[in-house]
Amino acid sequence: MISLYSCSTSLAKSFIFQSSPPFFCFSPRNPRTPSSSLRICFVASSSSGSTNSDEDKEDLAGRRANFGGVQLEDTVSLNSGKLRLDSWISSRIGGISRARVQSSIRSGLVAVNGRVVDKVSHNVKTGDKVNCTISELQPLRAVPEDIPLDIVFEDEHVLVVNKPAHMVVHPAPGNATGTLVNGVLHHCSPPVVAFSNEEVLSDAEDISDDELSSFSAGQNPNDGLYSRRSGASIRPGIVHRLDKGTSGLLVVAKDEHSHANLSEQFKLHTIQRLYVSLTSGVPSPMAGRVEVPIGRDLNNRIRMAAIPGSNISRQARHAASRYKVIEILAGGSSALVEWRLETGRTHQIRAHAKYLGIPLLGDEVYGGTKSMALSLLRPRTPPSRHGQLLQLVSRLERPCLHALALGFMHPHTMENVYFQCPPPADFAEILGQLRKIGTVKHSFEE
Repeated sequence: MISLYSCSTSLAKSFIFQSSPPFFCFSPRNPRTPSSSLRICFVASSSSGSTNSDEDKEDLAGRRANFGGVQLEDTVSLNSGKLRLDSWISSRIGGISRARVQSSIRSGLVAVNGRVVDKVSHNVKTGDKVNCTISELQPLRAVPEDIPLDIVFEDEHVLVVNKPAHMVVHPAPGNATGTLVNGVLHHCSPPVVAFSNEEVLSDAEDISDDELSSFSAGQNPNDGLYSRRSGASIRPGIVHRLDKGTSGLLVVAKDEHSHANLSEQFKLHTIQRLYVSLTSGVPSPMAGRVEVPIGRDLNNRIRMAAIPGSNISRQARHAASRYKVIEILAGGSSALVEWRLETGRTHQIRAHAKYLGIPLLGDEVYGGTKSMALSLLRPRTPPSRHGQLLQLVSRLERPCLHALALGFMHPHTMENVYFQCPPPADFAEILGQLRKIGTVKHSFEE
């Protein structure tokens, strides 16, 4: 027996049917330009100043790995051009992430020409003298926050939430508060799941678009998220994730048994997950299965990539998605596409959609840019409606992707449960406008 739960909103039918002394100094790797004034130092943290013990040596090694306490003194060179402060500092310290630099700037640890600058986008110019100390890594800890949650289902064991777009699931560098986890902690007391220091003290690119910020450059986003080793807990009850820009259904475990059981169901790929998206263009064929490994994009560290022909490894892991077109929209400029996931890799749908040549509308990271949308829509829209078209495209503030349905075996009752929730207003509005330009519905035999 399957119990069906559906969000009771008016959108459902319309959607479905329609300064210390230097401790250690080094030279940066591949600095952009040579500079005789360049000075980068690790700073001692112990008051004794001793560097002879094994413990001190281990501390030094740790500092070199996470950049905490590194000092930079340099002058902007003649051929550096006009650059953002955070970008320029990142280019002078090999291997450091933009997030660490931005955190240091915001903490008042950077001065330009002797004056503290706390704006990461501050432009530096030729001859500017920059002094910077890289801030120490701080453990990420989630605290309860009174954040309204759209609860679709709840009992004493599980919580099913309709996550709004633009909400991050769990705390990460750049998104320490206002996350789903903060809200869940205020609402109930989910089980504690611990992480090692390497996992908690994340040192990754500070990006607002997605959750790759939870991983350092050396980590694989597809690695398991849960560890029983000691450390701070930042993802209590979270069994799976949705990208920041993705809306829709997500299940949270409220006890240890439910967490372990649901985690196993995800591991065995028995969870039913149905997504809908609006794409740039129409896929060909209009239904199919994409089985292309996904790994970090070597040319852009804030996104993933479908890597055909690659060996399944830490760099690229098996990923499979099924898709089919529900409607062709705006004369073929776009399509309403259904996705069913067989695996759950980071950004799987977004990466596979890009691989198919149909990036999601609004997905600036994976090619679904506003300019691309306009280039597809303008030729198929009367000139008199180009103004409306521009307004429509300008409202694309996130990838048009929604987790429409979620099904799993209840971890305590062993009953199969299935939840549905239609896309939110922003998705529905764009879909409605595209339908006005033109729509052709498709049906497929199962």
